Amino acid sequence: MTDDLLGVCGLTHAYRGRPALEGVSFAVRPGEVVAVLGASGAGKSTLFRCITRLIEPDGGEVRLHGTDLLRLPRRSLGGARAEIGLIFQQFNLVRRLSARDNVLAGRLAEVPTWRVLARRFDPADEQLALACLDRVGLLAQADQRADRLSGGQQQRVAIARVLAQQSCVILADEPVASLDPAAARQVLDILRDIAREQGIVVLCSLHQVDLVDGFADRVLGLMGGALVLDVPVGAFDAAARTALYEPASKP
Repeated sequence: MTDDLLGVCGLTHAYRGRPALEGVSFAVRPGEVVAVLGASGAGKSTLFRCITRLIEPDGGEVRLHGTDLLRLPRRSLGGARAEIGLIFQQFNLVRRLSARDNVLAGRLAEVPTWRVLARRFDPADEQLALACLDRVGLLAQADQRADRLSGGQQQRVAIARVLAQQSCVILADEPVASLDPAAARQVLDILRDIAREQGIVVLCSLHQVDLVDGFADRVLGLMGGALVLDVPVGAFDAAARTALYEPASKP
């Protein structure tokens, strides 16, 4: 469809001959929040890494604004990747740097590398970083070292960094797996609200199925590298959950 921001078509990948993704296809509209579910080893992380070409897919298409990222030469890939923000379970912050400096690292694609390394940014970038921290409720912690923040606060800094990157797609790979329920819900609420406000696509893999309601618009279910479920969140009922996870629970 012409209004899709991100489109994945027939994506395949194998590790040493063992299929990890088998012909996965879906499309996501601006502002849509999609939860990617499945047991461990179902292919969720592989999917995210193939979308960004952190690992090279064996086949298929990944279209961003209609451009197939898999056909771009490496020298042209950086600009496209800047439009896809990554959030991981481990936060991936520089622990000794302040929250503000970690957020400013999101400007790497737009400013000279030496400015990032020397931490000498233009006033406009400084203001952007502060605005992004304010958006996630951490303006007061801007000068605090990352390793002195709670887990939930660190993940919110990671979200602010993606906002400073000015991405149109956010791939969040198990972003709340290490957080307590209250912090997890807060992080997911921020991601959902940002998607609504800015028309950003959010693709978020989760293990905590109970967090899907109230967060996602839609659920994708992976099993053995294949997409076996693509439904509105309201249709992700007990039967659908059992069908998606039952094979993993069998002895």
